[in-house]
Amino acid sequence: MDDKFKALLVDFQDGKTTAELRELDNSDIPEQGDVLVAVRYSSLNYKDGLAVTGAAKVLLSHPMVPGIDLAGVVVESESPDFGPGDEVVVTGYNTGEKYWGGYSQVNRVRSKTLVRKPDGLSLKDTMAIGTAGLTAMLSVMALEDHGLSREVDEQIIVTGASGGVGSVAVALLAKLGYSVTASTGKPEARDYLEALGAREFIERESLASPSKRPLEAGRWSGAVDAVGGDTLAGLIRTMRPHTSIALSGNAGGIGLNTTVLPFILRGVNLLGIDSNFATMDARVTAWRRLSELLPKASLEQMTQEIPLRDVPKVCPDILKGRITGRLVVNIGD
Repeated sequence: MDDKFKALLVDFQDGKTTAELRELDNSDIPEQGDVLVAVRYSSLNYKDGLAVTGAAKVLLSHPMVPGIDLAGVVVESESPDFGPGDEVVVTGYNTGEKYWGGYSQVNRVRSKTLVRKPDGLSLKDTMAIGTAGLTAMLSVMALEDHGLSREVDEQIIVTGASGGVGSVAVALLAKLGYSVTASTGKPEARDYLEALGAREFIERESLASPSKRPLEAGRWSGAVDAVGGDTLAGLIRTMRPHTSIALSGNAGGIGLNTTVLPFILRGVNLLGIDSNFATMDARVTAWRRLSELLPKASLEQMTQEIPLRDVPKVCPDILKGRITGRLVVNIGD
């Protein structure tokens, strides 16, 4: 391994956030873990956009290498569980927030955060999935744990459907045989979502429109919501009895204007999905199921690749909702 490597370093000085691709050497790597990894790919998520631009206080110290996901090859290991040559994946666990993240060609990570690359997926595939896809799979698993069944359920809705979580959720649910309704604010994404398996569509504004009624006609047998805010309020009012919503995002705002009636009269469940600190057992199961269920054609359909140097200029687009699907970051390019 070369002594020099490149990393995207974000700093905050004099009230200004800067993101610069720098050449570093091995002595610059923080002693933050017991496994040294040559990083091949990362991904660009909404949280990464916030971190790189400084639009929100995501980074817990400065300077910091962001990137909440990484995939690469073990170079050195002090852990008995991993050895040189092992292909590994890290998502969450405060990676790219408290600890150096994926936007570095070399990184030292904690062995307790590592998942072995699943069979059937390449390192690039794992980052095309990334935190967003893991969140989608955990959402589906949570719905299944709370009674979602193809034998009795019909219409499942996915909000923010053209985004990272939404795209993977649509593809997974369609593959599992559910009839998927995609909610999106991008009419131009309809063909894209149909290719992933969506059968019906609903405009974001229609679902998020305020209502004076605490309950409306029950439409949905399950929901994956990456939006929150008024969209979530609309979902809660229109869920069928004894069904669940898996919530993982707040792109529509952190406020929630609703009543207790859907919960106590219809038995609706609101399930919070936290992929950042999901248990290792849940992660391993989710990655195995992703490798088995997610069609390669769908993964290719939803993925764009960018070089590490382009991350800062693409971040404003992801924050403004201009990105469809998933962005893979080629760390070596």
